[in-house]
Amino acid sequence: MSLRALPVPDGLAGERVDAGLSRLLGLSRTRAAELAADGAVRLDGREVGKSDRLVPGAWLEVDVPDAAPAAVEVVAEPVPGMGIVYDDDDVVVVDKPVGVAAHPSPGWTGPTVVGALAAAGYRISTSGAGERQGIVHRLDVGTSGVMVVAKTEHAYTLLKQAFRDRTVEKEYHALVQGLPDPLEGTIDAPIGRHPGHDWRFAVVDEGRDSVTHYKVLEAFGRASLVEVHLETGRTHQIRVHFSALRHPCAGDLTYGADPRLAAELGLTRQWLHARKLGFTHPATGEWVEFTSSYPQDLQYALDALGRGDV
Repeated sequence: MSLRALPVPDGLAGERVDAGLSRLLGLSRTRAAELAADGAVRLDGREVGKSDRLVPGAWLEVDVPDAAPAAVEVVAEPVPGMGIVYDDDDVVVVDKPVGVAAHPSPGWTGPTVVGALAAAGYRISTSGAGERQGIVHRLDVGTSGVMVVAKTEHAYTLLKQAFRDRTVEKEYHALVQGLPDPLEGTIDAPIGRHPGHDWRFAVVDEGRDSVTHYKVLEAFGRASLVEVHLETGRTHQIRVHFSALRHPCAGDLTYGADPRLAAELGLTRQWLHARKLGFTHPATGEWVEFTSSYPQDLQYALDALGRGDV
C-alpha cells in the first residue's frame, strides 16, 4: 500500500471524487470509486465518497494498493452458526461467528459472510467489486457479532455514507487484562501500520485519527469487561488501543495478551464481540438497533472469571 498525497488542482474544482481521481492518477473510474468506497480517499483528512465533490486547494490523500488485487471468487458456502438477526428488502443483519471473514480476499480460503448469504439464496445488488457486494463495514475474522450488509444500491450508498459520517452506533464488549484507569474514558491515539510488522497495527504519530470510548462494566481482578464505542473504524482499533494502554484483550496474543491467562480462560482468540449495531434505516429513515449474544467460548471465559476459577 502506498500513499499518494497532493493538492486538488483548480482544474478539477467541483469534479466528483471518482472522476477526479481517474484523471489525476490514471485509474479507471470504477477503480477510483472502489477506493472511495473502501475509505481509502481523504480530503483534508476526512474520508469522502465517490460522488463527493473535489475542492480546489484541498489536500487529497489516497491509499493506493501497490498492485491490483487478483480477482477473487465468491464461493457459495453455508456457514454453520451464522444467524440472520434481521432481513428486509434493503438490508440483512447477520450474527457473524468467529473464523468467518466479511468477504473473500487473496490468501483467505475460509468461509465468508458474502459466501454464506449467497449459499442461503440472498440477492445482493450493489456497486463495487463482486466479492465485496453489499459490504459497508467489516468485522475481523477473529471477532464475532452483529454486522449489516446492504442488499440494494440505495441502501449501500446511504449506509456507506453513515459510516463515513460516524452516525452509526457501534457497541463492542471486550474482556481486557487488568483494570483500566480511569474506569471510563476516551482513547484518542492515531493508528497506522506497525513499523516492524506489516501484518500488525500500532499507535504511531503518522497514523490515522482513531478514537475509542470505553466504560468498565465489571471488574474480575485479572481482567475487566468493558463496553466500547467506536468513533472511528480503523483496522484492529480496539485491540491496538487497549494494547497501547497495557490492557490487551484477553486471548489476543498478537497484541501482547498473557498466553497463560488465555489458556486458563479457554480462549483461542481475542475476547472481543460486536454487541450492538444501530443505524438509520436507509429505506424508512427510522433508527434501528440490533444486538448479538456472547458466543459460547466468550461466555465460558466470563463464567470462569465470575466463579473465581481463574
